[in-house]
Amino acid sequence: MLILDVVSLMLFLLSILLPGYGCRAADIPEDTTSEFSVRLYHRLQAAGGQDNIVFSPLSVAVALGMVELGARGASLEEIRQAVGFSHLLPGVEFSLLQNLTTALTEDDAHYMIRFANSLYLQEGVTFNPEFLHLMRKYFQADVETVNFSESSAVAEQINHWVENHTERKIRSLLSAEDFSSITRLTLVNAVYFRGSWKNQFRPENTRTFSFSKDDGSEVQTLMMYQQGDFYYGEFSDGSQEAGGVYQVLEMPYEGEDMSMMIVLPRQEVPLASLEPIIKAPLLEEWANNVKRQKVEVYLPRFKVEQKIDLKNTLQDLGIKNIFTNEADLSAMTDGKDLYIGKAVQKAYLEVTEEGAEGAVGSGMIALTRTLVLYPQVMADHPFFFIIRNRRTGSILFMGRVMTPEVIEPNDLYFESI
Repeated sequence: MLILDVVSLMLFLLSILLPGYGCRAADIPEDTTSEFSVRLYHRLQAAGGQDNIVFSPLSVAVALGMVELGARGASLEEIRQAVGFSHLLPGVEFSLLQNLTTALTEDDAHYMIRFANSLYLQEGVTFNPEFLHLMRKYFQADVETVNFSESSAVAEQINHWVENHTERKIRSLLSAEDFSSITRLTLVNAVYFRGSWKNQFRPENTRTFSFSKDDGSEVQTLMMYQQGDFYYGEFSDGSQEAGGVYQVLEMPYEGEDMSMMIVLPRQEVPLASLEPIIKAPLLEEWANNVKRQKVEVYLPRFKVEQKIDLKNTLQDLGIKNIFTNEADLSAMTDGKDLYIGKAVQKAYLEVTEEGAEGAVGSGMIALTRTLVLYPQVMADHPFFFIIRNRRTGSILFMGRVMTPEVIEPNDLYFESI
């Protein structure tokens, strides 16, 4: 059997240090992959222990869409069923993904979202012209011919492409060991996002503060602060399973099409108690029921990066056939000698206030829980988050922060406080 290596790369850089560009989302169809997104999260959570989690559900959906374009039979149906396309007429999902990504990347003045896809084909192997045509049509994929036997050169070429499409935030994604003489095709999908808060944090209000981890330990972190108008709500699962009442805060980016939603349990409740109730309908309930009001927000700076081997995770979600000798990817070539040997995603997320690199804390903010005039969101313990398009429901980013950016006692910033 020949091996088809699939690399689903996602870079998600939320850096409000830079101006952004944006998109108009007036006629974007509704995304239907939220259930798939949540199932992916729960699989990663089950294997993640006390680690931070960061991944892009939409990036995974796009990468699987590219594979689906070349799949037939059981291989095709497993992908459609798992991702949430089985209720659509066959082939409609490709237009759906195309419309979602195209609309999200239209020019505007608010933020920037970039999708990039590339195919690397083994020279001398004949691929179905219709498959290549549809890859260009639906995914605007670049197509390059390489010799996978020259594994070091191929790894360098793909890594260079990845760096160029992720503002050099993702480097050395692959190595020579990822390729061999039986590799026939590699798919790479990259997503890049950059946006500014609509209500920005003032750097001079950032100071050190204790963050309580779920294992009982504490670390020092840089806590941003502001009082502003945000979408806020308090919810309960009706039992003590999630610790009773928990908070949901939605903070829009410039233009308000994109937002970050933060879900925070009570101080004494571990995030692990809240995570089991997270379901796709609940995401919609949160989005529909948060109300705009003045809120005091304490949010830590955090930077998380994670490389995920998606093969086992996708198999757990029911996408099994494409990873076996029974795979039918015959829409790519005339034969049935391809199967997927690798599925990887790498994600990077950084959340700061604008101008954070120059922020020397003055310690002017008194962090207190008393005499609160407005709802107060104090993210000084683990929380769940999503970054989504508010019109379509597309989840570009999902994860959790178990440990934010840690400041050591001998850090210059710490000492200045």
